[in-house]
Amino acid sequence: MKNKIIFYFLVFIFFHNLSFAKDSLYEKIDLFGEVLENIQKDYVDDVDQAEIMDSAINGVLQSLDPYSAYMSPELFKEMQTDTKGEFGGLGIEIGMEAGVVKVISPIDDTPAAKAGIKAGDYIVKIGKEQVQGKSLLEAVKLMRGPVGTPIDLTVRRKNVKRPLEFKIIRKIIEVKSVSSKLIGKEKDLGYIRLKSFNENSDKQFLKTVKNFEEKSKIKGYVLDLRNNPGGLLNQAINITDFFLEDGEIVSTKGKKISETRKFFARKGDEINGKPIIVLINYGSASAAEIFAGALKDHKRAIVLGENSYGKGSVQSIIPLKNGGGMRLTISKYYLPSGKSISEVGVTPDILVEEGNENFRINSETDNQLNYAIKLFNS
Repeated sequence: MKNKIIFYFLVFIFFHNLSFAKDSLYEKIDLFGEVLENIQKDYVDDVDQAEIMDSAINGVLQSLDPYSAYMSPELFKEMQTDTKGEFGGLGIEIGMEAGVVKVISPIDDTPAAKAGIKAGDYIVKIGKEQVQGKSLLEAVKLMRGPVGTPIDLTVRRKNVKRPLEFKIIRKIIEVKSVSSKLIGKEKDLGYIRLKSFNENSDKQFLKTVKNFEEKSKIKGYVLDLRNNPGGLLNQAINITDFFLEDGEIVSTKGKKISETRKFFARKGDEINGKPIIVLINYGSASAAEIFAGALKDHKRAIVLGENSYGKGSVQSIIPLKNGGGMRLTISKYYLPSGKSISEVGVTPDILVEEGNENFRINSETDNQLNYAIKLFNS
């Protein structure tokens, strides 16, 4: 037990880069030991000290940021297992805030989006289980289940007094990352919706652009990244590069030299300088923010909508000796202007908030898209 206590505090010191004096350090170790002894002796229920230590380790990681977390051997193994279609999901990207699961983004055409879950919702109960005090990965585990089975979520939403309850049926989540159509009165605007940045997004995206350029008289593009939770960094770089002639796209900065890098555009604009409007909202995160932020900084596009989420960091999965693992933030993204995305997000050039409760992306009630179309016609 004493070795575990010492390990806990060494980890705490390392990640917080604290400079305790030796006497202060041993005082903290003694204090932690005293707390454990009192729990073991006086707490109303019997407790598993190994579970307490797991919670302590996870507490250290979660105190760093919403994306770092500890995985027990059981949970780590489960997260690495190929489910082969046996388990279904809800279609949401989530993070942690103040000990509660926060929805970063519901993905289009998934059970969560269809049920009405919104970016910024706080999931406070999963089934009958309270989320407060659970890790992010424990919450993910609770939400997983066999395809076709229901799950009840209770959420808190900004400016809504009462909790909202949703019954959602789990499904296999297969996201086609790119969809498109011609919009505007003259059908001369290319609308491309990018739902995520997965392995083949750049190829799908480029094929769509070339198809528009070859078969239609396009005067401009609306690129819709609302509720796009992000994905692969290289995909964000590749797709951003389609519209830039040169210059920096994004940089990453971390403690290790290998995590400090800059990425630049190569010569060649796939649409020959045609105007672009990029749509973002609070559900636009990570790679979506890199894309929108880079085009904004280079004044290559007008960014319209609402402030994005602010998920500007890179996580690495690190196996541990006990068979568990940890997810640790190892670097942060920086836009060409040098600004960090993390916890700040991308501010739109033109603020247009979602409309009323009937608001639906890419529909007649989509006032943000309608505003973009009007801009092209003004």
